[in-house]
Amino acid sequence: MKKVWLFVLFLISQNSVFGQSFHNAKHYENAYDSISNWINNYKPKAFKNAVFLIENAAYQNDIPIQAFESDIQQLVSIIKAVKEKDHLIYSKQDSTSIQTYAAIFKTMTDTTLIYSEDKVLVNEPFTYDFNDVFGQENWANMFVTKLLATKKGNCHSLPYLYKILAEELGETAHLALAPNHIYIKHYSKKTGWYNTELTSASFPIDAWLTASGYIHLDTIRNGVYMDTLSQKESLDLTLIDLAKGYERKFGVLDGKFILKSVNKALEVDPNFINALLLKAETQKKLFENEMLLKSIDNPNDLIEQSEEYRNLFLEMQNIYVKIHQLGYRQMPEEMYLDWLASLQEEREKYQNKAIPVE
Repeated sequence: MKKVWLFVLFLISQNSVFGQSFHNAKHYENAYDSISNWINNYKPKAFKNAVFLIENAAYQNDIPIQAFESDIQQLVSIIKAVKEKDHLIYSKQDSTSIQTYAAIFKTMTDTTLIYSEDKVLVNEPFTYDFNDVFGQENWANMFVTKLLATKKGNCHSLPYLYKILAEELGETAHLALAPNHIYIKHYSKKTGWYNTELTSASFPIDAWLTASGYIHLDTIRNGVYMDTLSQKESLDLTLIDLAKGYERKFGVLDGKFILKSVNKALEVDPNFINALLLKAETQKKLFENEMLLKSIDNPNDLIEQSEEYRNLFLEMQNIYVKIHQLGYRQMPEEMYLDWLASLQEEREKYQNKAIPVE
């Protein structure tokens, strides 16, 4: 698969992939149709398929699905070998699941040796890529395909890959949100709910998540942050990825595709913060673009001239109010990076020492 991933790396390096050309928008529409259908009628491994469709749409249908599937299955094989070799001492009824989670974690975060006949295969761990952590320079830096090609990822691609691998192995992995962040939550009959953090290869307690100061108590009460996402809500997350990828490629344009995507996500969870933020920001851009087009400097002038944009402005305003009432506070990128670093620097302080997979 090396030649295939060299081709993918070439695509990743070409920012022109995310230019303003409007051809092949059909790949986004097709991805939207599939994900919407899976939200309404969930099927196994829909999350993996959604991730692939989104990333493939960005590359104009150029990612070989065989390479994607082959790398996933290769990792699954390694995980099975690790699970067999490093048998965890754990006697509760959920032992099979916990053993699998431990093997996934070890495969993703540690160098593993796989013995095959007279050969020893070395599987290198995935590591955190501190370059362009939000995909602002290149949206492909958020992709699982980029992670598979480079072994470097972020708080988007790493938990996504973990969830995909867990589901390939017949287990459930719950995604959970924090400001600018995604992580994994598991349940163990021995310890209850616990956090799995792929960015730092650790199991932090909830205190680390709240240590940033950007998780308001209201966001926890309202299920915005630190709560498990259902399968439908995880697919919601991919719809927002799809909409953001569309915007990076084509711009906001008339906003219809982006708003269609976020509105579908909000049908599942009206408080889905990522969808609310993207919807409000899209409406803001549409309003500003119309002001620019009509050479209007004062927003009130456009509101007075157009009922359509008056309604758009009022809805946008209401969404921003709702976002604030839910407890959301914007977390600056530099603060986010400091927050991630704190887990490394104060590992003992935030590590969950009761974790059975430690």
